[in-house]
Amino acid sequence: MDKTTTGCSWSAAGEPGAVMPAPKPTDWREPAHGTSSAAGITADELPDGLVVADEHGRVIVFNRAAARLTGTAAEEAIGKLVSDVLAFHDADEQDWWLFVDPYHGMATRTRHPERSLYLNDGTELLVTVGYVRDGERSGPVHRLVISLRGNQARARLERSRAELVSTVAHELRSPLTSVKGFTATLLAKWHRFTDDQKRVMLETVNADADRVTRLITELLDVSRIESGRMEVHRQLVDVPGRARRVIAGRVAAGDPEDRFHLEADPGALPETWLDADKIDQILGNLVENAVRHGGGTVTIVVESAQIGGDQAVAVSVRDQGEGIPPEMAARVFRQFWRGKRRGGTGLGLYIVKGLVEALGGTITVYRAPEGGAEFRFIVPAGAPIA
Repeated sequence: MDKTTTGCSWSAAGEPGAVMPAPKPTDWREPAHGTSSAAGITADELPDGLVVADEHGRVIVFNRAAARLTGTAAEEAIGKLVSDVLAFHDADEQDWWLFVDPYHGMATRTRHPERSLYLNDGTELLVTVGYVRDGERSGPVHRLVISLRGNQARARLERSRAELVSTVAHELRSPLTSVKGFTATLLAKWHRFTDDQKRVMLETVNADADRVTRLITELLDVSRIESGRMEVHRQLVDVPGRARRVIAGRVAAGDPEDRFHLEADPGALPETWLDADKIDQILGNLVENAVRHGGGTVTIVVESAQIGGDQAVAVSVRDQGEGIPPEMAARVFRQFWRGKRRGGTGLGLYIVKGLVEALGGTITVYRAPEGGAEFRFIVPAGAPIA
């Protein structure tokens, strides 16, 4: 029996096998099968797939995105039963249409939340369904509106989350094992150790606790960046002064003082209203990256700049190591990127980019004048909050 003219078990016309009338031309069927509106927007302009079925279960709208996602041309879909065009089944191979029975199912149903469904060729789609009913909320179905999205973005997100969990577990295991081992040993054999031995063990525990704290801080920053909840508290900031503090912290931690060099002319810099904590974090991450993955002298250059004619400040952090190959430059700000010298979570530069963008700026990576890598960020000078 020809599926293009034959009803199915849930058809609004009634009995199985009943012949449905062809859909009448309506405002839903504009050229290119788009949907017009008061704003003059057509369905083909929507980023997601849109499929609309009439009261008989026949397709009257099938936009370009739906054609791309399903591999079915709009001309082939229009007028056919939506259950034939979108032969959905779930992960257990159950026929979604028979299970849901949209035209004869619950009369109070208004929508189906997004879920994964599959076409016969195995294509996975994220599907949301809405009901347009005649008259009352529980009236017969007048239109069935189906939204389709590809699952590539979700698959990437799931892979990213899995990698994040794996990275966090790996990074936590080492310091927690150390903390547990040393504390258990001290508790069990406290009187057998000298004061110097106890001090070494406690210093190790303290350093590992700091490492765990840094990891948790990084994870919180990643969460804020991805959710768009990064808050900025502007105040007058001396950028060269913050750079000197970062260098002093590295020297206090044991790095040689002559490994760092700061170039800045405070008199040539604009008044900068930024977030001091975020500037500290950006500089700290960039300097740590230069120390860990670079070589030679780490140079910080602070100078005036402009963004679209407005005053700005530019900061460069350079090292004299091997540098970053040009083909890798686009990847360094991604989550979990690490250079040849493995170590760290691979989140530092990703966080730096998020912080710079939260301040309204941009960051890029170049080859430094003396070799090595140069990370340069530019942020607007800003203005005091009224």
